Amino acid sequence: MRALICKEWGPPETLTVESLPDPVPGPGEVVIEVKAAGVNFPDVLVVQNKYQYKPQLPFSPGNDMAGVVAAVGEGVSGIAIGERVVASYLHGAFATHAKVPASAVMPMPQGLDFDTAAGFLMTYGTSYHALVDRARLQAGETLLVLGAAGGVGLAAVELGHALGARVIAAASSAEKLAVCRQSGADVLIDYTQPDFRDQIKLATDGRGADVIYDAVGGDFSEAAFRSIAWKGRHLVVGFASGVIPKIPLNLPLLKNASIVGVFWGEFKVREREANAANFRQVVAWILEGRIKPHISRRYRLDEAVQALVDMGSRKVIGKVVINP
Repeated sequence: MRALICKEWGPPETLTVESLPDPVPGPGEVVIEVKAAGVNFPDVLVVQNKYQYKPQLPFSPGNDMAGVVAAVGEGVSGIAIGERVVASYLHGAFATHAKVPASAVMPMPQGLDFDTAAGFLMTYGTSYHALVDRARLQAGETLLVLGAAGGVGLAAVELGHALGARVIAAASSAEKLAVCRQSGADVLIDYTQPDFRDQIKLATDGRGADVIYDAVGGDFSEAAFRSIAWKGRHLVVGFASGVIPKIPLNLPLLKNASIVGVFWGEFKVREREANAANFRQVVAWILEGRIKPHISRRYRLDEAVQALVDMGSRKVIGKVVINP
């Protein structure tokens, strides 16, 4: 097998693609021949030891994968060699073969190609869990998405639209905002402009956003929260800006508002059945054409370092995948 390997903590440029023995599954494990792997922002953080999860060195990064079962270990039932599957696991996806627990493997839905199947697991899983389970977003409410052109952000735009919300997309360039418009955003805001709060006020007739989807952090978080509606919900999804904000606690008091944490990685482990139900709903909407993952670029395994560099520099629009 060939795999992208992290031997020491550092920027993506320190990673190398190497040839290794093919993995052998142990009890309760499955080996997948990876056809496509989704690239997510946490992948950039993990290799730098800046994420909640710290794998043991050396390891191959990458959570989301779609492929074909190559081998099954003792005690595994319901998964057959040759079956097309998807899996979301802690690491190992950026390789030609990945060994994962059988509990992380699900049948790949009919009608999806490998790239789409690998590209929606974390992004749509996170955003659906955030909007439906944590925010209880209702049809007719206003949803403000920060970092709306990124992987989870664009998924939130699409899902918010599918749920019947009025979606305000905030991103950093005209190119990114154009993609947000294509994905269902009703209002576009360039949040790099000094009148960011004025733009939110204008877009909501002074009422504010009912739900704020925040995967950016930094100064944008407090500015957005100061523009939240009465009884609004601010979803803490991530910190792509690299800065964890410190929001004064008098602000949620004044608006009777909530700051709501979103950690899909732990949710999918603790609440497997609920996550599986969310997965089925997202797949149904993809097959119905209500949502369509935006895959902006595909990389070869030899280009995996560049994929992580592009993700880390926030050049990615929507999703990118690696095809080992």
